[in-house]
Amino acid sequence: MSVAEASAAGRDEKLGQIERIVHSPGLRGSDSLCALLRYLANHALQHPGESLKEQQIAVEVFGRPAPFDPRLDSTVRVQTSRLRAKLGDYYRSAGADDPVVVEIPRGTYMLTFESRGGDASESTPPAEPQPSAAPEPIAKLDRRWFFAFCAASALAVALGAALLLRQPRSEPPITASPALRQFWAGFTGNPEPPWVIYSNAEFAGRPDSDMHYYDAQRDAGLPIMDHYTGVGEVLAIHDLDMLFSSLNHPVRVKRGRLLSLDDVKNNNLIFVGSPSENLTLREIPGTSEFQFRTLTDGPRKGSVTILNLHPRPGEPPSWLASMIPLSEDYAMVALVGDINPTYRVMIVAGTTTLGTQAAVEYVCREQSVKELLARAGSSPAGVRPFEAVLHVDVKGGVPVGSRMVAFRSPNS
Repeated sequence: MSVAEASAAGRDEKLGQIERIVHSPGLRGSDSLCALLRYLANHALQHPGESLKEQQIAVEVFGRPAPFDPRLDSTVRVQTSRLRAKLGDYYRSAGADDPVVVEIPRGTYMLTFESRGGDASESTPPAEPQPSAAPEPIAKLDRRWFFAFCAASALAVALGAALLLRQPRSEPPITASPALRQFWAGFTGNPEPPWVIYSNAEFAGRPDSDMHYYDAQRDAGLPIMDHYTGVGEVLAIHDLDMLFSSLNHPVRVKRGRLLSLDDVKNNNLIFVGSPSENLTLREIPGTSEFQFRTLTDGPRKGSVTILNLHPRPGEPPSWLASMIPLSEDYAMVALVGDINPTYRVMIVAGTTTLGTQAAVEYVCREQSVKELLARAGSSPAGVRPFEAVLHVDVKGGVPVGSRMVAFRSPNS
């Protein structure tokens, strides 16, 4: 066989390996990851050893406009990290005996091919790390990354954090009781980690003077700041991380504005925060009995309320938190399954950040989870879909107790 024939055969073998991966169960249906894999493979074969820029991938694969600023949009980094994880999963399962191993070395956007026999002559050498590449997104919160994340978010909401973090937590440590395992079975039965989607609202103005929620009419043309979240969300994610660690199942954490359609269709999702700040919730099928709304007039204009779309005897038409200083809040806990029957979506959110914290605590504690299981019913796949409203008592800027005030499910 001539050198040219050998080279062509090697190229065909590598492209064939790419197609095997694309059609594997882990990537099937994820159009954006498949497009990224094919793009990186073609580039590696056509331009061996040549570095790829984050901007180039953003424009040519994900359709981002040029110029592209990777400091404001981490899509390329997030999707590359997801693809890297998917490749690892593939070679630990269906591709364990494949003749060619495909990898994306950390810190690069270059794809490599390695023959199983240890012959590296056909491999594409990894490129040097790109200066613009940021650290990988958090796959599972270990203690170092959690405290770094907590500190950064607390600075963003320093006035609330200073008070909140001085207070003792009122709940006992999370344990993986049989009730908790049953309640979360729909999320742990899938080998893929569920995505925890935390809220990051759109703001305009300067943090040191007039920062406010972005208004499309009033603030048109102003830059949008979307890198703030509340202290309640920080502690909520910590609780979820502890819970899933006790269930021996990892989670992935992602801010709402970076959620893609592929993520929604192909993952179990846990939304932390109401649609007023977790904006992606406005674009997917959600709850049908209780819904968040922002008041557009009256003395509480701009406040978030929970509407009761079909009030039952004795129930109010809506629930609204108290005035500042906060003494009571309301929150929603809902499990919906209309997006993709294979996956589940949990919504845990309050009308304020403290209500969100309380809602997550509610689904992470044995006693309250037992109540939800009893009301909604369960199967081997986990608890059945439901929607619930919680009343949250707040003291000194800390949620100290929650009780269910309304509940709906197909069984109720």
